[in-house]
Formats: sequence, C-alpha cells, structure tokens
Amino acid sequence: QVNRLGRPHAVIHNAGVVSGAAVLPVNVVAPYVLTALIGRPQRVIYLSSSMHRDGRASLDGMDWTGSRVTGSYSDSKLFVTTLMEAVARLWPDVISNAVDPGWVPTRMGGSSAPDDLRLGHVTQAWLATSDDADALTSGGYWHHQRRSDPHPSVADERWQDDLLDALARHTGVPLE
Repeated sequence: QVNRLGRPHAVIHNAGVVSGAAVLPVNVVAPYVLTALIGRPQRVIYLSSSMHRDGRASLDGMDWTGSRVTGSYSDSKLFVTTLMEAVARLWPDVISNAVDPGWVPTRMGGSSAPDDLRLGHVTQAWLATSDDADALTSGGYWHHQRRSDPHPSVADERWQDDLLDALARHTGVPLE
C-alpha cells in the first residue's frame, strides 16, 4: 500500500523493545523487512542506541522468530546500525542514517533516564526533513544532531553482507 503512494520522502524505523524474545523480531527483522518492501525512500532513519557498542557482531545461534531469547538489546541495536550502513552502501540514491536518541524517560527508558525527552525526536526529524548538508550525508550514526563513531564492525562490509544474508534467508525477502 505504501508503494502505491509513490516514493516516500522519509521512513523512520522507530519501534523497539528492550528485552524478551521479541527483541530481534521487533528491533531488527521488522526494519529489515520494511526497508526491503517499501522500496527506496529518499531517506531512511533507523533508531539505534549507544548500547549498540556493547553488541556482539555474531549471528551464531540467533533466533529471528522470537520464540526464544538469543540476542540482547545491544546486539539488536548493533544489527540495526549495521543494516543502516549496508543500505547506505548498497543504495547510493537513499540517504540512510542511524540515530541514538539518548536515554530518555519513556516507558522503555524508565523514569530515571537522564536525557531530555523533548530532545529524543529532534535528530530523527532533522534527518528526515533538513536540507542541511550534514543531514543529506548517508551512512551516519547520530546523537543530538552530531555525528559519532559507531561500533567498528558496522563498517565491515562482510559483516553487513552476512547480516543481510541471514535476514533474507529468515524472511524470504531479499534487500535488492
């Protein structure tokens, strides 16, 4: 249905869960499938987390179905940040970025989270709409409108391809 509307200007993959068996299906599989099926929006933004730096760049034993817990929140955010970088590499006509919105006081982040909730959405909205040269650059990992270095494995093209292959096998939907 989305594709019948024409090429989207921006898609923001914002859904996420912090724990349980749904971590991989919600945080990784869903954005992958939507990215593959929605076609090529002008811009795509994936929600990551600074916790992605604690993730493991390994697909060993991952259960993408959600029937059991096999990957952590940190793993899932490393995977989705890697997906962002793969999309930036494979689709040069799409501006692909990942955002760490900060640890904000939401139901997921908890009431004691130290970041300002009012800033949680600012970078995503900026990347989706701005004509600023920085916002028009693909392959960035952002926190509060500042580019930051992601986990080193994110740039590893072999790791990117392994992740895409695993997700394509699981879903039957290739990223083309």
